[in-house]
Amino acid sequence: MNRSGAVLAPLRAHPAFEPSQELLVLVDEAALPLGRFRLRARGSAGGHNGLKSIEAALLRQDYGRLRIGVGPVPDDIDDLADYVLSPFTPEEDRILEGQLDVMADAVEKWLAEGIEPAMNTYNR
Repeated sequence: MNRSGAVLAPLRAHPAFEPSQELLVLVDEAALPLGRFRLRARGSAGGHNGLKSIEAALLRQDYGRLRIGVGPVPDDIDDLADYVLSPFTPEEDRILEGQLDVMADAVEKWLAEGIEPAMNTYNR
């Protein structure tokens, strides 16, 4: 994930590629509670190394993101990477599985209508 931009760099040279319309990145988000998600049309990487890599490759920040909540991070965790790379508990799996259909619907709405209508429908 930390080098995600490498796969996008060749697309930047393609004149028809428009990231603001054609790219949706799914990303873990420790600032959102587990089981919540949020669509965004643009924004900063917010310290996320994968998004930093994408922004460096695209030279822009206006591309869609589906931020999938994995937080809150327990107080005894010092390294965020250790937290986000650790396996989910059975209860966490159940919570996330309960959101998969809704997140898939959000992606389908983005594909059919674009990021703004998808945000208006699925962001709480």
